[in-house]
Amino acid sequence: MEANQKEKIITDMESSFRKQVKKDKLTSAALLVYSEKQEIHLNIAEGAMHPDQPAYMASVGKIFTSVLISIFYEKGLLTFEDQLTNYLDHDFVKGLHIYKGKNYTNEIKIRHLLNQTSGLYDNFRPLLKHLLNNPNFNMSPQEAITWAKNHQKPHFPPGKGFKYTDTNYHLLGLIIEKISGLPFHEAITQYIYLPLNMMNSSVLHYSTPLDPDTQPIADFYINEKNLTNHKGYAGLDYAGGGVVSTREDMLTFMKALVTNKLITRETLDKMKADKAKYELGIDYGYGIMQFKTVPVLMPEIFNVWGHAGATGAYMFYHPKLDSYYIGTFNDFSYERKGVRFMLLKLIGQQAKIK
Repeated sequence: MEANQKEKIITDMESSFRKQVKKDKLTSAALLVYSEKQEIHLNIAEGAMHPDQPAYMASVGKIFTSVLISIFYEKGLLTFEDQLTNYLDHDFVKGLHIYKGKNYTNEIKIRHLLNQTSGLYDNFRPLLKHLLNNPNFNMSPQEAITWAKNHQKPHFPPGKGFKYTDTNYHLLGLIIEKISGLPFHEAITQYIYLPLNMMNSSVLHYSTPLDPDTQPIADFYINEKNLTNHKGYAGLDYAGGGVVSTREDMLTFMKALVTNKLITRETLDKMKADKAKYELGIDYGYGIMQFKTVPVLMPEIFNVWGHAGATGAYMFYHPKLDSYYIGTFNDFSYERKGVRFMLLKLIGQQAKIK
């Protein structure tokens, strides 16, 4: 493909992004597309947002949590088959998983938390409703888990199904704290942000970026309500998705993961291989969503892996195109529309480049 044709496709991707934001009257959004092979490095923002401004990445942060666990695995500090009860206080986890009268708490393994097969209930969605109705709402991650234990019911025995929940990743965050002796936000800084020189990244309401001159976080919304400065939100997301970062920092992280600078290829393959069915065309490994071919519904060109978040945030790698897609629409109304935009308007366009 000639250079001017490639430039047209890049221009079309940018135009599609800006039109999408304006069409739905979103306050702000950002987009990064990177491909060394195709010489693409698009980093743009729309609305009240700067291309270098950090954004709350919602559940995209789960891949950071799973990588932290995998770093500890490679250091010999845990195994994926370990029981969660090996690491957490007995009184805290007592009765955590009682399904149809049987206590399965001792059967929950770290791998069940990582690939969302523990059967545990979700703490995020129900408590988000409480937060939206109460400006003074505030819970620690431990309190959020305890609340869910007292008000929710497990879905199935460990390993016998799939249920995506933040409770699983809150528990992983507490395991990380137990092993490292550090608060979760300090562990992620020590083992990921610092080694990769991710100077503009933090954990929502828990830490500040390493670079003190980093721009403030972009606002994010649910039902036109600005949640950015609600301090109570921190305990709800935590290790389930509290990462705040720029697109360039996220690109640094994802490239390091793809090129085995954080964990080995063997460990990454293990994270992807021990998977469960999320939904049609999507498998879920250890914090990794994997889009796979489904005739008609999911063409091979959309085979990517990474993670998406409730605010229309996404971070994916496309092996065949050797390309990275990172962005956010900063709005809960884009929970599914964000990934759809990535697939159709970005990958669909880029795949035309020969």
